[in-house]
Amino acid sequence: MAESAAIPEPRRSPCDLSAAELYRLMARKELSSREVVAAHLERIEQHDRALNAFTQVFRERALAEAERADKEPRRGPLHGLPVSVKENLDIAGEATTFGVVGRAAVRATRDAAMVTVLREAGAIIIGRTNLSQLGLFAESRNPVFGQSANPWSTKHTPGGSSGGEGAAIASGMSPLGIGTDIGGSIRVPAHFCGVAGIKPTLDRLPMRGIATGIAGQEAVRAMCGPLARTAGDLQFFFGALDPKRMSQLDGRVPPFEFAAVELGRPRIGLLIDDGVLTPSLAVQRAVRRAGDALLKRGCEIIPWNPPRAREAIFLQLAAMSADGGARLRRELRGQPIDPVLGSLMRIARLPSLLRQAIASVLADELPARTLRALGRKPVEEYWRLTGEIRAWRFEVLAAMDAAAIDLIVSPPFATPALPHGGAKNFLLAASASMLWNIAQLPAGVVPIARVREDEARRDDPRGMLGRLAANVDARSAGLPVGAQIIGR
Repeated sequence: MAESAAIPEPRRSPCDLSAAELYRLMARKELSSREVVAAHLERIEQHDRALNAFTQVFRERALAEAERADKEPRRGPLHGLPVSVKENLDIAGEATTFGVVGRAAVRATRDAAMVTVLREAGAIIIGRTNLSQLGLFAESRNPVFGQSANPWSTKHTPGGSSGGEGAAIASGMSPLGIGTDIGGSIRVPAHFCGVAGIKPTLDRLPMRGIATGIAGQEAVRAMCGPLARTAGDLQFFFGALDPKRMSQLDGRVPPFEFAAVELGRPRIGLLIDDGVLTPSLAVQRAVRRAGDALLKRGCEIIPWNPPRAREAIFLQLAAMSADGGARLRRELRGQPIDPVLGSLMRIARLPSLLRQAIASVLADELPARTLRALGRKPVEEYWRLTGEIRAWRFEVLAAMDAAAIDLIVSPPFATPALPHGGAKNFLLAASASMLWNIAQLPAGVVPIARVREDEARRDDPRGMLGRLAANVDARSAGLPVGAQIIGR
């Protein structure tokens, strides 16, 4: 009997390949940019009706740019690669609404600096993605574009505020995306959606032309950063950028090349519980599993906790609400407001004496401290808070020095992905991410595991936060969980 010819493996869709793989195949001309862009546009057509990750898709423009890219000399690793960006990044001629109806009539006059850098590197912007209203809670829902869903379960949120990016990356509708992060807004969607994302060192990427939820609030600043399906693609992204050009576009960016640094065998602090809300069983397992993997690679692992973590979280809440929500009320007056954001605004608007009185009779410490922290403050109090926030950063660095640790591994969020609407009254569940915005340290998330059936429970829920978390945990089987890695 004649020997049969080998059966070739079926060709994988470009949507299932990493950004780095797509670059290599396009560089070898085994794939064209038009093929790659068209495949992702088709995937969007197939799945985005259910996920609502995209607020705009630039179909015709993206295809035309892909055809041009195939004819031009390659400009670098991003040449011809489709990329998505969060809706709060300006694109010339388009409205940057940030989920606010009243902003829909205002068109950007030029691209955000990050979009300019991407285009000049040859990337093709295929669309913009959904977000929470003004980027201030851990879902991606607003009155302009509606609610995004998690690809792992459409009954759950992909997180926020960069959840549209998380959903787009996880579902293969985009290989690489740009989000922003002021309290976990890149890292929480990465954790909820089972992808990788990083909040870089403050000012390492350009922020000019990127809207923030409370314009002018600088005590805790937002930072843009990438999301992708692998940590390798995050490294690929940084290696494709031109820091000198970014510095020209935004003078706060240092014009220094990104360099891979060999850490040898770093000493790593393992942070399981920051003392705000005990993480879910699956989240704890993911962090320990990440620690075990690093231990097997020769790293030294020690238990570690940051100093005064609870106090730091309430410093951020106090500083970011120092105007009593006046800026938000002025922006949103007479317009539809998402229920989660509306709840925060009502608390911040309460007279100080009333907030303090309510807090004094609450037996539950965390809601009471939240009430005390939120609300209007005089300028000198805002300055004091800002000074304490900066001082806490140095406390953290001193604590890391004292323990001789180079990196920290921690949860990104206290639970897996929330059911839709689950962010209401659950702000403190993001404390594990918020800490590193306060400390201004770089932090990224990688996917680790999925919630097992026997982990979909919370055995001893305490207080209001514990009860809310128990409801999340009970509905979490099968959802992805990640681990967070914090640098210096």
